[in-house]
Amino acid sequence: MAADSAATLPARAPGVPRHVAIVMDGNGRWARRRFMPRVFGHKYGMETVVRVIEDCSRRGVEFLTLYAFSSENWKRPEEEVSGLMNLVLVGVSKYLARLAGDGVRIRVVGDRSAVSERVRQAWHEAEERTRDNTGITLTVAFNYGGRWDIVQACRRAMAEGITAEQLTEDVLGRHMALAHAPDPDLFIRTGGEVRISNFLLWQIAYAEFYFTDCLWPDFDGAELDKAFAAYASRERRFGAVPAPATASQPASA
Repeated sequence: MAADSAATLPARAPGVPRHVAIVMDGNGRWARRRFMPRVFGHKYGMETVVRVIEDCSRRGVEFLTLYAFSSENWKRPEEEVSGLMNLVLVGVSKYLARLAGDGVRIRVVGDRSAVSERVRQAWHEAEERTRDNTGITLTVAFNYGGRWDIVQACRRAMAEGITAEQLTEDVLGRHMALAHAPDPDLFIRTGGEVRISNFLLWQIAYAEFYFTDCLWPDFDGAELDKAFAAYASRERRFGAVPAPATASQPASA
């Protein structure tokens, strides 16, 4: 199916990361504080997803990767897991036309074998409808785990006949689930937890980390700007030494 829009991104301002990855944590706690079932937190979190996509796009972010459902999330109560799967169908039905019209290109990564055919069809529709769009690339990590990603990349490489001697970081990287995107510049986790939770283990080697107590349904443009300000204040060295200070720029401590 042809893309809905040829909308392009605005110029990325200095200090705005090219690729942002987010662990969207805190939906359940947000709901409990309002005496609602956890699934309602996920529902409101879905609305936050759409706002954050639009906020990132307006700021010139080229790639946004969201951790929607981890391979470990199957351990949650059956009712909650069922609700999350249903949200996929609701989200595609409710928001796909809007995102496609905004020029968003959607990619889904993760092990699709464990999800229902209806969910797989919904993801396929979203990818096909937006595949030619030229705006922000939204990657949804669903039934995804960083360790799974490394293993599947190794298996794919082996299946292609790549030998141990031929296997390099670049070769393996081309087989990773996010081979279509550059490595994340900024890793954000909401909800107050300070851990990676098996997300993008290969890709975040040199990402800047930002953790916030803000629960995901409350995360908005102002919170995003706080994360971007923290990112912009950091000196990214990629293993190198700091640049020499100039006469007008004293060396940092």
